[in-house]
Amino acid sequence: METPPEPRARKARLRRLITPTVLIVALVAGVIGTLIVLDATRGPRPESRAPERFEVPELDVAPGAAVPFTAGAAPAAADWAGRLAGKTDIPERTLRAYAVAEAEMVARAPGCRLSWATLAGVGRAESHHGRINGTDVAEDGQLSRPIIGVALDGSPGVRAIRDTDNGRLDGDPEWDRAVGHMQFLPSTWTRWAVRASGDGQPPDPQNVDDAALTAARYLCASGGNLATGKGWWKAVLTYNASVAYGRDVFSAADAYARAAAAL
Repeated sequence: METPPEPRARKARLRRLITPTVLIVALVAGVIGTLIVLDATRGPRPESRAPERFEVPELDVAPGAAVPFTAGAAPAAADWAGRLAGKTDIPERTLRAYAVAEAEMVARAPGCRLSWATLAGVGRAESHHGRINGTDVAEDGQLSRPIIGVALDGSPGVRAIRDTDNGRLDGDPEWDRAVGHMQFLPSTWTRWAVRASGDGQPPDPQNVDDAALTAARYLCASGGNLATGKGWWKAVLTYNASVAYGRDVFSAADAYARAAAAL
């Protein structure tokens, strides 16, 4: 396992800015190769976060240089999610979704080596694990109300993306908006979505099980082997083309895995 970097001094959290793909490629050239962005930066996330009770040290790491600490696969113990939820401020129901998605990808794409902690890092960055703006996660995995991002209408700092689904997922027939607790563009969701329960119903981005498994599938397809620095960073920067975003996800994934290892 690659050695993670040391925590840097705490700073005020920076808002993620739109970063042109060409700049990202320049920053990581020679480290992760050509970056293929399938889901480019989708604009600011919903603004309001629940107060965090779990400290995530910000880590200063160069793209491709390391992978987050890993505590291994989520154990099958019935109380694992509950105990870890109490330490990490991740809702137990959402944490179970991350763990199940990890296990599914072990079966579907064992060479990917995606960890539940990386999914949790993405979930924290995108919607505070489905709790942004006061949203709750029900026992069946459904969000108490839909999480819908800002209109991607070309406003300052926002990419312009015309509607691709007649507003079916985001309710906006003019512009696309990122949807669900993992904040997918409707077009990307349509391509990669999978129903976690296998009940024959269409995948729902407002269901944490479907969203976590779809994100897992997307990350594995994007990065290859996520146990390597090259693969991990390629996957995460494909999810959102911002080095600051990648460091945010890295820091959270590292902190969550370390908390799990200490249980």
